[in-house]
Amino acid sequence: MSRTSRPRRLAAGLSAAALVCVSLGATTNANAADPEPGPLMNYVVNTKATPGHVRKTEDAVKAAGGSVLVSYRQFGVVVAQSTNPDFKTDVRSGHNGKEVQSVGATRTAAVSEGAGGLNALAATPAPDPREGDQWDMVQIKADQAHQVTDGSRKVLVGINDSGVDDTHPDLAPNFDAADSVSCIKNGVPDRTAGAWRPTTSSHGTHVAGTVAAARNGVGIVGVAPGVRIASVKVVNDNGFIYPEYSICGIVWAAEHHMAVTNHSYFIDPFEFWCADNGDQGAVQEAVRRAYAWATGEGTLSVAAAGNSNYDLANKTTDSGSPNDSTAVTRTINNNCLDMPTELPGVITVASTTQTRARSSFSNFGLHKIDVAAPGSSILSTLPGGGYGLMSGTSMASPHVTGIAALMKSAHPSWGPRDIERALQREADDTACPTTPDARCTGTTANNAFYGEGIADALDAVTP
Repeated sequence: MSRTSRPRRLAAGLSAAALVCVSLGATTNANAADPEPGPLMNYVVNTKATPGHVRKTEDAVKAAGGSVLVSYRQFGVVVAQSTNPDFKTDVRSGHNGKEVQSVGATRTAAVSEGAGGLNALAATPAPDPREGDQWDMVQIKADQAHQVTDGSRKVLVGINDSGVDDTHPDLAPNFDAADSVSCIKNGVPDRTAGAWRPTTSSHGTHVAGTVAAARNGVGIVGVAPGVRIASVKVVNDNGFIYPEYSICGIVWAAEHHMAVTNHSYFIDPFEFWCADNGDQGAVQEAVRRAYAWATGEGTLSVAAAGNSNYDLANKTTDSGSPNDSTAVTRTINNNCLDMPTELPGVITVASTTQTRARSSFSNFGLHKIDVAAPGSSILSTLPGGGYGLMSGTSMASPHVTGIAALMKSAHPSWGPRDIERALQREADDTACPTTPDARCTGTTANNAFYGEGIADALDAVTP
């Protein structure tokens, strides 16, 4: 959301990149019957194209005295190396041998370039130092999804926020300056170099790290560490996101072919824009048109649900608007929209805790929440090369943005509607609290607190 001091605002076919290099080190059968080493040979071992079958095939390779050089999990081929003269027989006869469909040597002469184990091991980055602190990645199964793919460089994600520190060592490798912009001068795109950097807020940099912090041996790893990100600055130095800023940002994103955009804010100065109010109604229509056009151009928008602990399905009053002058308490109804999160085609994300409970601050509402994701005490990047914890639906939304980017990587032909349906379909159903809470209406499959469930990154990249 636009300022940390107020609700939610700034609080909020596979490509080649799916190739997975796997840790090596030949494993031999430890018994007296092991054959004398033979010539060093390379093999292809074919299996079904699923992560489970490939992992078991890798285990079969190691049990047969081989090393895994490369696994192509997207089409079920493991390239192996061994000095075991009976490797082709042994790899099919072990505990996991039933997973092997066929195996064959890739050449008739011994390998001339030497053992590939150490080289392949070096090609697999060690875990980044603070990955162990990222409970959020475990909850959405991003850690497992990364065994399939980190995402494609062809996918560009817009961080529509308060600016991104592109010099941060965890963000610089994935940052696209050419497609970054600032929209905070009356909603007119400002391409001045660095205009899209943060000035008064760390919010956008934190969001960016959750989406796509690089896998580079530094700090943390994002949900989609292989995709590119661009900064679309829509928050001014006072923390406001006016409608013209948001419109400029979403149009820029669509014109620059961003597959997914993250919006961890509500449009100021009204938390809810009412269709039956002259000015507010006109703004609601203008913003709706902009986001609908961007969706039609192939850009999916993912947004934070809000931090007011408010039932979006049963609106009654608003006491915080307008927030750029004098707020008044007013009666509202369900024609008053929190934008952009309640716009058609925008993915609305609620927040969860480490225990998978709804975060106490998170907005909710039956048929308003699409999915939920971690948003309480999330570790991510901060300007100046730092790291820190933030909480809010602002932090939940970028997890889903990252998952959407992984989906686009795995399914390049998919458009926004395809990704939206998949996010909802593949989310893990999450029931209402066991201690009855009358606000959590609906079913386990779709309810007011979690929508379709907690977003699932692993399902996003597997058949």
